[in-house]
Amino acid sequence: MFTASANQSKFEITSSENGFSINNQPVDWNLVTVSDGYFHIIYNNESYRAELVKADYATKSFSIKINGKVIPVSVKDRFDLLLEKMGMSGASANKTIVIKAPMPGLIIDLKVKAGDTVKPGDPLLILEAMKMENIIKAPGEGTVKTVKAKKGDSVEKNQVLIEF
Repeated sequence: MFTASANQSKFEITSSENGFSINNQPVDWNLVTVSDGYFHIIYNNESYRAELVKADYATKSFSIKINGKVIPVSVKDRFDLLLEKMGMSGASANKTIVIKAPMPGLIIDLKVKAGDTVKPGDPLLILEAMKMENIIKAPGEGTVKTVKAKKGDSVEKNQVLIEF
């Protein structure tokens, strides 16, 4: 069992060998994958085009476009629900995210400093390795806590460079 929240509504979803149910009501639909991230759905004799616009599996939040309208959806699995029931739901919110050097190299430019807010894909730093410049980008949204490297530093593989 898991729950999904969309448009200020909460849905309880369960699955069994016969399919799945939403709020204890069996769902009878036809879902076809058109291509990666694109789907065609027939439900109650109506046709829907669905697209997975954005997926953040770490926070279990998604943006789904249905017939041109984008709907944000957040999902909680049975473990999230159990943690919430135990009063521990905020435990993962304080998790520190670190950016490590993917390979040995030389820091040739830093694009952020402590306190900066970044969005997914924002450049954090440029690492030169084997005469190639590699732009290290933010994996998600956040605020930089500390920058553990400076311009001109030689770094080793898996060395922590930035903490969020």
